[in-house]
Amino acid sequence: MRANENARWRFALALLIVAVLGAACGGDDDSGSGDTTGTTASEDGGGGAADVLGPVDEASGEPVRVGFITDGANATTDQSIDLDVAAATVKYLNKHKAGIGGRPIELVTCEAQLDPAKGTDCGNQMVEQQVVAVVVGTTGVVQPVWTPLHDAGIPTMFFAGAGADVLADTRSTFSLTDPTASTVGVPIAAAKANDEDKVTVVVIDVPPALAAYEGAGAQQFEDAGLDLELVRVPPGTADMTAQLQPVIAGHPGVIHVLGNDAFCIAAFQAMHSLGFDGPVTSITQCITDATRQAIPGDQLEGITVGSAAPVDAGNEMDELYRTVMETFGSGIDTSRITGHGSFTAMAGFASALEGISGEITPATVTAAIKAMPEQDLPDGGGLTFRCDGRQVPDMPAACVRGTLVTTLDAEGKPTDYQLGTSE
Repeated sequence: MRANENARWRFALALLIVAVLGAACGGDDDSGSGDTTGTTASEDGGGGAADVLGPVDEASGEPVRVGFITDGANATTDQSIDLDVAAATVKYLNKHKAGIGGRPIELVTCEAQLDPAKGTDCGNQMVEQQVVAVVVGTTGVVQPVWTPLHDAGIPTMFFAGAGADVLADTRSTFSLTDPTASTVGVPIAAAKANDEDKVTVVVIDVPPALAAYEGAGAQQFEDAGLDLELVRVPPGTADMTAQLQPVIAGHPGVIHVLGNDAFCIAAFQAMHSLGFDGPVTSITQCITDATRQAIPGDQLEGITVGSAAPVDAGNEMDELYRTVMETFGSGIDTSRITGHGSFTAMAGFASALEGISGEITPATVTAAIKAMPEQDLPDGGGLTFRCDGRQVPDMPAACVRGTLVTTLDAEGKPTDYQLGTSE
């Protein structure tokens, strides 16, 4: 049971933390040969959707094979949404953005299923399929997926790369999430705003989560003049009163909660029962419909949340994402962060290659991504990206610096998103 818990939490945290969000690998993994340029009545009817999607600019000619890897459906999570989002995004790119270099994108997919061996198999399959690049959606087995791709020199773009080797790569790896902005930058900014001299992190006790507060992460707190205390809570702890009582009785400063919704629900309940009324920060995986059902809105109100995408914005910030999914997808839940991440990764990959011409190979794709000018990050709510290796110190694979920050309202919903930066 403990192994299953660790796998579940490894997945949930891989989206936002440093360590760290079609067909199965062994089966028919080529989903790109079907309808990749079709439209729906909502697009052709004119009006709002057509305005958001922009003019038609169809790709033509020989397809460019691009891999897409996600955990997909497995025993502990179901990330099938990533595959649906990637397919819809490719249809949009081929119809309105001329694919890659004017040629249609042919998507080759594989599900890692949160299994290191299958992750390695997915990476090897992409090498065998001779894709020009691989885009990675949501996976908790980043290193196994990445290693065969890196060894083969295939450029790999993550929504959220994880692990020291991955993020330190200068050769062919690119990540569209600031590795420390939500986990470190947000609580540091909250401490400064509230004149606090300490941050207490209530964190799931598994290595990927703890890694965010080791080395460079811990140094950021020290550089900001803040004390850092980690409260490690074992997976599956339903009542955290015992862990949090001595902390809250002392001087916790800002409390930052890091986990998924089940973990955060237990933390918020204990904090409320113990009477904590100080500043609280968290990550977007904490705040779901399950959280809002379990925790009264007045207890969630005022929590500051860091997010890599404008989840539940419901306005122009996420209008392109919602419109693409409604136009080219079917029944896609646009409130899930993983879907946003897959769209950002796939659309960001295509955006980085705008203007590429001539032969399209792993080498030319890598060169084009590294040479791209700074651009708006698709579905980034104002974040920008550039993959020149200089955005985040000591993490050259990171193409984005900063994150989005919002404050929850009385219903536990995000208010306006603002741009936040790494400290």
